[in-house]
Amino acid sequence: MKKILWSIFEVAETVIIAVVAVFIVRSFITQPFLVSGSSMEPSFKNGNYLLVDELTYRFRAPERGEVVVFKYPNDTNSYFIKRIIGLPGEMVRTGGGQVEVLKKDGKTIALDESYVSRESQGAEMEKTLAAGEYFVMGDNRDFSFDSRNWGPLPEDDLVGVVRFRLWPFNEAMAFSAPAYR
Repeated sequence: MKKILWSIFEVAETVIIAVVAVFIVRSFITQPFLVSGSSMEPSFKNGNYLLVDELTYRFRAPERGEVVVFKYPNDTNSYFIKRIIGLPGEMVRTGGGQVEVLKKDGKTIALDESYVSRESQGAEMEKTLAAGEYFVMGDNRDFSFDSRNWGPLPEDDLVGVVRFRLWPFNEAMAFSAPAYR
């Protein structure tokens, strides 16, 4: 009888440890995200299953070009996926199929966005970001509901940075921010 009770205790202990470990990883380190919609095509397609790193932004600020998951500022129960274009204190200009960023040091850079499949036909706009604000855009520019429509993304709404695509298996890969010239 003691052996049976001891075995039950060992199994219960293993299950409890596993559940706690999964809870900690899922709540504080990484979480899955299912892409819904076409706003990030061709980089991410509807139905892609991604892993989002929730830990990195606790140690450093988001970087231009990173693909992030965030709570939509006008409905924090909805989650979006977009690419960071403008950083706090910068000015973003769009128009004519080009995106330019006036950095805090006064230099203007025209983003070389090889991940965008075609030039956007969107209207010209200009937005200066305050501290703690980011300008985000989908890669499928003509079909993306993003900072051009609803304004800057508050830093507090960021969930994390996309690190891996797990599904579909034939497109599984790791991601990092592009190097802009």
